[in-house]
Amino acid sequence: MKTQSQTGFTLIELMIVVAIIGIIAAIAFPSYQSQVKKTRRTTAKSDLLELSQWMERRYSNGFDYRDTTNTPPDNPTLPFVQSPQNGTAFYNISFSADVTQGAFTLQAVPTGGQGNDDCGTLTLDEQGDRGAAMAGCW
Repeated sequence: MKTQSQTGFTLIELMIVVAIIGIIAAIAFPSYQSQVKKTRRTTAKSDLLELSQWMERRYSNGFDYRDTTNTPPDNPTLPFVQSPQNGTAFYNISFSADVTQGAFTLQAVPTGGQGNDDCGTLTLDEQGDRGAAMAGCW
């Protein structure tokens, strides 16, 4: 009689492969989430810089950051108020205080999936001063 050899994987070999995949996933997923948050934060910083340039163009036209078409002058209406500009908002953009003739401060407040970001609210003023809850976020 001839004996046939069987080929295939044993249960132990399959369990080892599943354990290795689980360990890799446990390491990779948090790193992936961190990179997604960093990308969203970079988009918000870019949008704050774009709005700051928009404010500077306003100032160069009339030497006033405020909307002077109203009496008394008030905060101008921003061209967009969320970041990213289209799609799901991960930051709400607004002025952190009233705009004056010579000063403004823009802020990007994290919301939704970005709400628990360690950097918190990002700010940018007319002098280019940048702020966040943690150092190194800008």
